[in-house]
Amino acid sequence: MYECEINNVDYLLAGSIRDDGPLPEVVTDVLEAQRLMRQKIRDISYCLMIATTLHSIAVGNLLPAWVQVVCVDINPSTVIKLNDRGSFQTVGLVTDVEPFLRALVADLEDLENQS
Repeated sequence: MYECEINNVDYLLAGSIRDDGPLPEVVTDVLEAQRLMRQKIRDISYCLMIATTLHSIAVGNLLPAWVQVVCVDINPSTVIKLNDRGSFQTVGLVTDVEPFLRALVADLEDLENQS
C-alpha cells in the first residue's frame, strides 16, 4: 500500500466478515465494494494476480472474458479455482512469487533502458 500511495497507484480495500477493526478507508459494505471494484476494472486489458487466492478469485469473477490474466501463486489450486469458475483467459504460473517479481522487475528495467 505504501508503494501504491507514493507512486499514485489506485487501489481499493474491501472488508470481509473476518475483519476485526478495519482501516478507515476500507469499504465494509460488500455490495458497495463490488460496485467500486467493477468500476475500477472497467478499462483494464491485463491483470496480474499475485499470491492471493481469495482476491484473485474475487477479481477474476468480475473481469470480462477479453481481459488477459496472469496468475502467479505457489499454490496450484489458485489457478485451478480461477479456471473452474470460468476465468478461462487465465494463464497460470505456479512458482514462488519472490523470484517471479525479481525477474519481472529486471525485465522491465531492461525494457526501460532500451527505450
